[in-house]
Amino acid sequence: MRVLMPVPDRDFDVTEVAVPWRLLTDAGHQVVFATERAGTRPAGDPRLLRGVLFGQLGAAEEPRRFYEELTRSEEFRTTVGWAELAPENYDGLILPGGHAPGMRQYLGSEVLRRQISRFWALRRPVGAICHGVLVLARARAASDGRSLLADRRTTCLPKYMERSAYLATAWRLGRYYRTYPAYVEDEVRAALDDPGTQFARGPRVLAARGTATDDTPAFVVQDGSYLSARWPGDAYLFGRRFRALLEAAPH
Repeated sequence: MRVLMPVPDRDFDVTEVAVPWRLLTDAGHQVVFATERAGTRPAGDPRLLRGVLFGQLGAAEEPRRFYEELTRSEEFRTTVGWAELAPENYDGLILPGGHAPGMRQYLGSEVLRRQISRFWALRRPVGAICHGVLVLARARAASDGRSLLADRRTTCLPKYMERSAYLATAWRLGRYYRTYPAYVEDEVRAALDDPGTQFARGPRVLAARGTATDDTPAFVVQDGSYLSARWPGDAYLFGRRFRALLEAAPH
């Protein structure tokens, strides 16, 4: 099966891209990367590879290795353009996150939002993690102009995580952890009809991450064909659940 994964030219979260890519390709599925202009060779947030602050807060060793493997893959060198996408040619869609400034190209693209709205209307599996949920919150359904998430249960990067990372690093990195003035959670909740019942923050965690063998700290929310997760610590569980959703979907 073919899974579409749009990314910006730079600064995406390496774990949220590389872990689902590895899990899906290991299961025999094809991941197609899309950038604003076809043929762009994208790059993840370099701080996450070397450590955000004093070598800490970056990606774990295995996701970093997956990312290095990804950068050598054919699909990473032959990206398709957002405007040229044909949504009906894909069986699933994953929207990864990231918080560094380069993410605004992807999070703010009206062209990409229109394409994602077209895919959403096909009722095929859609997965979004961390800031990737913002793309769905901002995208509008052609039928009624409402947010795609208006009537869905979802999670996203919780405000306490975003605020904690910002406060811990602002003295050195400025607004590196604040992609926009509004917190991700606040914008996502504002897109929901009833955020009190539709938004799920999940267990409170600040450091513990899920791994290839332990999902204990991880958290995802599934609502029909839509799957959401909070941050890189959920990436393994997110990737496995999305793979199951993809393989169970009618084709």
